[in-house]
Amino acid sequence: MEWWKKAVVYQIYPRSFMDSNQDGIGDIKGIISKLDDLKYLGINVIWLCPVYASPNEDNGYDISDYYEISKEYGSMQDMEELIFEAKKRDIYLMMDIVANHTSKEHMWFKNAVSDVNSPYHPYYVFKKNTGVLPSNLQSVFLDSAWELNLKTDEYYLHMFAKGQPDLNWHHEPVRKGIYDVLNFWIDKGIKGFRFDVIDLIAKDMDHEIIGDGPLLHPYIKEMANKTFRNKDLITVGETWGATVEKAKMYSNPDHSEFSMIFNFAHILLDQVEGKEKWDLLPLDLIKLKKTFNDQQQGLYEAGWNSLFWNNHDLPRIVSRWGNDQEYRVESAKMLATILHFMQGTPYIYQGEELGMTNMKFEHLDDLRDIESFNMINQRLKLGYALPSIMKSIHTKGRDNARTPYHWNNQEYAGFTEGEPWIKCNPNYASINLEAQKGNPESVLEYYKTLIWFRRESIYSDLIASGTFKLIHDDHPDLFAYQRSYQGTTITVLCNFHNSSISLTGLFKDEKLLLSNYSDSNITHGLNLRPYESIVLLSNQQNNVIENQKK
Repeated sequence: MEWWKKAVVYQIYPRSFMDSNQDGIGDIKGIISKLDDLKYLGINVIWLCPVYASPNEDNGYDISDYYEISKEYGSMQDMEELIFEAKKRDIYLMMDIVANHTSKEHMWFKNAVSDVNSPYHPYYVFKKNTGVLPSNLQSVFLDSAWELNLKTDEYYLHMFAKGQPDLNWHHEPVRKGIYDVLNFWIDKGIKGFRFDVIDLIAKDMDHEIIGDGPLLHPYIKEMANKTFRNKDLITVGETWGATVEKAKMYSNPDHSEFSMIFNFAHILLDQVEGKEKWDLLPLDLIKLKKTFNDQQQGLYEAGWNSLFWNNHDLPRIVSRWGNDQEYRVESAKMLATILHFMQGTPYIYQGEELGMTNMKFEHLDDLRDIESFNMINQRLKLGYALPSIMKSIHTKGRDNARTPYHWNNQEYAGFTEGEPWIKCNPNYASINLEAQKGNPESVLEYYKTLIWFRRESIYSDLIASGTFKLIHDDHPDLFAYQRSYQGTTITVLCNFHNSSISLTGLFKDEKLLLSNYSDSNITHGLNLRPYESIVLLSNQQNNVIENQKK
């Protein structure tokens, strides 16, 4: 079995993780100083968000030089030290690669916009200025996807910010340039890559196809063959439009493409269909269960899944679908339980293991994300009321995930002694690593136990290779499933809401493996309290759920 099928990945957003030089911005030396804490947690892969040279119009996802480290994060020497020190602790590094676009400050683009005859002009997507926009295509950040370059009198394509021009992957030198970047970092000792919006690289502008272009999979196969294939790396593609069938192609067991992808089908369930992420919809648990079941069943022995609730683009899950007040600890643990006993590779976003929450930014000046600013401007023009706009940002804004990590209860959460680049969530006084470390009731210690189950326990093979069976799929409050392998079955029962669920039946043959309540008892049946989760070893067939709520 490939090593990454039993791996647990920890995502670091370096700007907000740990500041070593007190300038208010996290950095590589700060990460190095906290590697022992990650070793303590038990993870064995770090997914590092971009630390390359960048003007930071989109916090590093606009890269001006793939071969240089941003000065605010440190130096190439610091990066090499991070790779070395992590490896000493049996932790691998996965780099974030932005291959769909560069920064407008990249040497390629500077040359491309200076002269239509430049050899770099074909590196990007241009359309001649005819007096009107080439199309009505909207960028992900809500403005037009076209920007006029006066010097050549052409529009260039940017599916994200104006400072992030899209590369033309149909031009072979572009592909070679990206492959050279990958091989450079592989030679540095990197053990994997996360590919940002990789499903957009093969766009067909003549037919207005942006995602899943006809040459997407041939390009990915070419990239794999010329870089990471047969090098025992972990690779994951960000693919917002992926289905289970598409996921099978991306994660084919023949290793011709990626190890796995990020499938966002479950993340889109609280968004009004056909509208933007800001248009909120209550989560339907039954749909959520069906979505996970489709992935678990569909990819079994046909591909591989990534397991995630959070990342740097998503709000904190305990605030989104849990209860970040009265039941913050219980619901954070419950949500983790659902994921960590499924088949796939789990991804933990920094602070998730503490139960960090969304932050309600009181003033527009407190926001930092370009996406939020663009949304505010657009919706104000459309007549939306500011309180409605801010409610959406408080719920879905990307800044929720980007507040500084909570190391302790000292000023600025121990993240820095300077002024943080973004405000700290004031609840760091009670939610922080120092307070949770060694506390058996804490979210941190619960995550540590989940990681132990997956990586080291006698149930490791079952979690990695067992079958998946969704049970009680029509129950409106219970998320329950079974995993079976070589005659052993575990049952995961999670109360997704804040009302109780009564279960009755014979539990005498059951063994309680794990619970997020310290006093769970299965001797005489079970009453699942708000957000309670339990994991049982043995046979559940005779149990009856009475659907009684208290």
